Amino acid sequence: MTQLLGYGAYLPYNRLRRDAIGAALGGGGGRGHRTVASYDEDTTSMGVEAARIALRTNPGSSLPARLYFATATPAYMEKTNATVIHTALGLDTSALAVDMAGSVRSGVGAMIAAMEAPEPALVVTSDVRTGLPGSADERDGGDGAAALLFGDSHDGAAIADVLAVGSATGEFLERWRDPDAPNSQVWEERFGEHAYQPLARAAFDDALKRAEITAADIDVLVIAGLPARAARRFGSESGVSKEAIADNLAGNVGNTGTAHPGIMLADVLDQVGPDTTIALVVLADGATTFILRTTAALPLHRSSRPVQAQLAAGNDTLRYTNFLTWRNMLRQEPPRRPDPDRPAAPPSHRRADYKFGFVGSRCTECDTVHVPPGRVCATCHTLDRMTPHPMADAAGRITAFVVDHLVFTPQPPAVLAVVDFVGGGRFRCQLADVDPKTVSVGDAVEMTFRKILTANGVHNYFWKARPVPTTESAR
Repeated sequence: MTQLLGYGAYLPYNRLRRDAIGAALGGGGGRGHRTVASYDEDTTSMGVEAARIALRTNPGSSLPARLYFATATPAYMEKTNATVIHTALGLDTSALAVDMAGSVRSGVGAMIAAMEAPEPALVVTSDVRTGLPGSADERDGGDGAAALLFGDSHDGAAIADVLAVGSATGEFLERWRDPDAPNSQVWEERFGEHAYQPLARAAFDDALKRAEITAADIDVLVIAGLPARAARRFGSESGVSKEAIADNLAGNVGNTGTAHPGIMLADVLDQVGPDTTIALVVLADGATTFILRTTAALPLHRSSRPVQAQLAAGNDTLRYTNFLTWRNMLRQEPPRRPDPDRPAAPPSHRRADYKFGFVGSRCTECDTVHVPPGRVCATCHTLDRMTPHPMADAAGRITAFVVDHLVFTPQPPAVLAVVDFVGGGRFRCQLADVDPKTVSVGDAVEMTFRKILTANGVHNYFWKARPVPTTESAR
């Protein structure tokens, strides 16, 4: 029986209030807010963050031998984005890493492929959703990522058993996007509602039959999908009580597309107890239902970054003009400086462990930690007596910082800091997700995977530090 070994969700720090959209465009805008990927985030970087959280929920599990990355908004075309996540996580070179990109339904395919894999497999789903200014997609979309680790637990540490999967596929034109277009097009919501209902019913009934249960046995029903009207109707006709239907997070996250089934499932797993039967229904060019039952190990292996805690730690002061600039919808005067050079492929390849995995070195003679890694020890000066020393999960504190109003950044001012790590090592970097008015020497920080810049179509990924959220789970 396939089991869920770990899970994690990542919601970016920035939020865009819907009334800020309305104030700028002369309308109501709506209530609540949506999550927004920062100027230095994309689907790949958010996928790394979600995967790191998922792997921490069950540290006793084997590292995944397969990685499936699904997104409808990939950072690269014709280059595998999953390999960046693979290297950032420090997976073995023998681990398969592939993209499943192009549509929201690709996330369903990635989950089924992971469940059917003969070895531990990690599913990472991520999306950046937007639309033209004033559109429903802009208002109701959201950005985020999720990760689910599947496999067979040999030590009883699995957090849920996968009881059954049911699926139904149909061809109909409900939502589509030209590869070069910034926004999706929708035929008509009533048509989507009509087309989805028989497929959703068929997939749901098939999964219930395979699991040998009825709708009355479902404790929590999770319905995810971009067609909101179709999702609401299926919930009302599913046979599951209204009280058992999970919050779709529309009010304070938005719909994160490919990532939304995983984010909603993570939110449920953050809150339910053992022996809870969960039905996850995904509507995307068809319908698929997953039936899971949580185990006694769930309370011991919950995510250290619950979805609700991440929501509480967000910042909703983002200006609408900044959002449009980050989405390339508003072109502003660039800095009067030379354009940045794109990262060169050969040195990036040679230093991949450091650049993508943030692996330093430790001297075998005196235990001095070096970031970046070096051949000569800065303390005892021995040569080539180093061992690799992963630093991505190392805790650190700010030793010194400066608020720079001159250096260019899409969200000025830039906060640059010197970070000392617990256990050794010092690193100079930019801080992300920080309020310049509240940062202080001694603040606890952690490393986060970001996109430093993009030049000539090449994304330069590296690591920044960010404050440790005060609302993080104490576990």
